[in-house]
Amino acid sequence: MDKFPPPLPVIRFLDRKTPPTVFTLILLAGLSALVMNIFLPSLPQMAEFFGTSYATMQLSVPLYLLFSAVIQIFIGPISDNLGRRRVMIFGLIGFMIATLGCIFAPNALVFLCFRIAQAVVATAMVLSRAVLRDLYTQDQAASKIGYVTMGMALVPMIAPAVGGVIEQSYDWHVTFWLMFVIAGGILALVITDMGETARATENTILGQFREYPELLRSPRFWGYAMAAAFCSGAFFAYLGGAPFVGSTVFNLDPFWLGIYFGAPAVGYFTGNWITGMYAMRFGINTMVLWGCMANALGSTLSLFIFLAGYGSAETFFGLMTLVGLGNGLCIPNATAGMLSVRPHLAGTASGLGGAIMIGGGSALAVLAGLLLTPESGAYPLILIMLFTAIAGIASILFVIRRARNLELNPV
Repeated sequence: MDKFPPPLPVIRFLDRKTPPTVFTLILLAGLSALVMNIFLPSLPQMAEFFGTSYATMQLSVPLYLLFSAVIQIFIGPISDNLGRRRVMIFGLIGFMIATLGCIFAPNALVFLCFRIAQAVVATAMVLSRAVLRDLYTQDQAASKIGYVTMGMALVPMIAPAVGGVIEQSYDWHVTFWLMFVIAGGILALVITDMGETARATENTILGQFREYPELLRSPRFWGYAMAAAFCSGAFFAYLGGAPFVGSTVFNLDPFWLGIYFGAPAVGYFTGNWITGMYAMRFGINTMVLWGCMANALGSTLSLFIFLAGYGSAETFFGLMTLVGLGNGLCIPNATAGMLSVRPHLAGTASGLGGAIMIGGGSALAVLAGLLLTPESGAYPLILIMLFTAIAGIASILFVIRRARNLELNPV
């Protein structure tokens, strides 16, 4: 933890000589969330459009997450070397090109290729967090990340519903045109508002990658990274399985699936608000532990209700608000912890931590898609979410125990 907090940075809106405003960072983080889930209510109709199976189109979720993880490994070190601003601009341009490819794809294979390319938008999430750690101390960064992701949480609250309305009124192409237009507006904002925040370095990009072992040898980094990965793993499994559960198990139409699907975002918004208000008071370890416990509670209650024979769309999606609450408490604080292990490698830590989180999430999304059948109901998804939540609790308890044993924050 920083002993001597730096003075608060001077920030002016639409002045690219100063750091970006929180408003700009919220939009950047929100774009990543939008791309991930706005089109999910359209998956069954997209499968029909391309003449393929739902399972094939569902690959657009885990493949996107997998390549998002791979990209994040490179984004962090590159931005530590070349600067946040330049990498952010090129990432947004690449995303817009990939979105056009999705719109004009002639078949499912081409669509999936460009959907994978859309993962470059992970630049927005990684660098919005790294910018905050460039400017603030560990607990201050956790609070700011909480506020940014609180604003970002509004997107998954409304995006699936918007996607469902678009699907019923027009078709899935309009959803991707909406992504393209929004990305263009955010690109213009970044160009005019985002000044450089990365510390100048004489290190080469290759040298930046050579510093990965410095992070990989840190038990503290791994504890925070795995807590975030397991806690968010429940949500990523939800992304991969909830469309099937909603449409097949509960027979929801695209509009109502979009409405119900946004339930975790209500909890996520609340969790991030609590983080923004209380991270500096209670500390990041306590907040991460609370988040992992809330995550586990949501899955446990859902499992018991289904075992008792009272499972319904309302109980299943309603209890996902606790999973969202847990993620809202855990992820901003665990991220601040990861980024504070080596502050001069904030971009690298953000990218590597994000890659661990998203990579694990993509695997869980695939697993949920494979295990869910009309006969199994929602049970495989609920059990996956419960097991990952318990693993998240174990991860943060490891960090807390190590800190107590050493009587200082482990590094």
